[in-house]
Amino acid sequence: MTSILAIESSCDETAAAVVIDGRRAASNVVASQIDLHAQYGGVFPEAASRAHVEAITPVVEQALSDAGTTLDNIDAIAVTRGPGLVGSLLVGVNYAKGLALAADKPLLGINHLEGHVYALWLTEPYKPPTFPVVVLIVSGGHTELILMRDHGMYQRLGGTIDDAAGEAFDKVGRMLGLPFPGGPNIERAALHGNAAAYDFPRARLDGLYDFSFSGLKTAVMREATVAPSAAARARSRRDAAEAGVLDKGVILRSDVSVNDIAASFQRAVVSTLVDKTAKAAAAFGASEVFITGGVSANALLRQMMRQHTDLPVRVPPLNLCTDNAAMIGAAAFYRYRAGLSSDLAMDVRPTWHLTSDPYNITL
Repeated sequence: MTSILAIESSCDETAAAVVIDGRRAASNVVASQIDLHAQYGGVFPEAASRAHVEAITPVVEQALSDAGTTLDNIDAIAVTRGPGLVGSLLVGVNYAKGLALAADKPLLGINHLEGHVYALWLTEPYKPPTFPVVVLIVSGGHTELILMRDHGMYQRLGGTIDDAAGEAFDKVGRMLGLPFPGGPNIERAALHGNAAAYDFPRARLDGLYDFSFSGLKTAVMREATVAPSAAARARSRRDAAEAGVLDKGVILRSDVSVNDIAASFQRAVVSTLVDKTAKAAAAFGASEVFITGGVSANALLRQMMRQHTDLPVRVPPLNLCTDNAAMIGAAAFYRYRAGLSSDLAMDVRPTWHLTSDPYNITL
């Protein structure tokens, strides 16, 4: 039995977990910063880093306690090395280095995107996948389409050229006056809206597997908001400064249905994700489709993907869609089993694509 203590701090969740044999989370503790960042309508990097520093020790201690184990009984320590916010990553990586040095345990630096993939190894009931699989990773910071040929063997087919899907959800949610994070709140509003009310653009980028949501976001802004006068903008900035929050800088039109905008926007994002993923799965002979990352919790995305491909579609349980440490521990198990470890001189990698890595490199 292999026990891995995993730490995740790539963005705004401080998380730790103990994962057994890459398949079972004996514990999975997450300290969320949603309330902290809600006042800004998005993640404030400096505040996120400070919150990680405050939370990481109690979170790790809780993960070990919940698993009924101690650091002495852990076989290896895994940590998200990137991609992510540099300040947030540094907190987790340096803490993991300290634990590994003090306890004389192997250290494994894990790609956050690979972690999202391995969230699907923690699902029950579990059936080993038949490779190759096409993986759609969709979250606040990432929209990636990956061909996974085997453990550690990835081909990046495409990704976002501007806003990630989750980032677009957050920005449009902010325009519509919905709470942060935008994704689940837009989904709730869309339940009461007409998805055909607005014909928002789909950026196809024909022949490519890249994504673009910036133009869609601009189209929503044009339909839903009005340009404030100079005086109104000055008042808005002043009021925001006095309240200690960021200025949203947009005013909703009085005749706009937030629910219709939300439903039409959601349909435009999801249809683009589904279209490109289904085409890639067919083109590369995939046996299955994986959807993972925070946006994989979206019910319309799950539904439409199953409708547009005859292949099996796997999605994580809702508690493993968003950032967590159990997924990092699951990914780390396969690297540990291959005899890999990272040097204590390992640095963070804020930008780090998930590319081919047949377990023969130094992490």
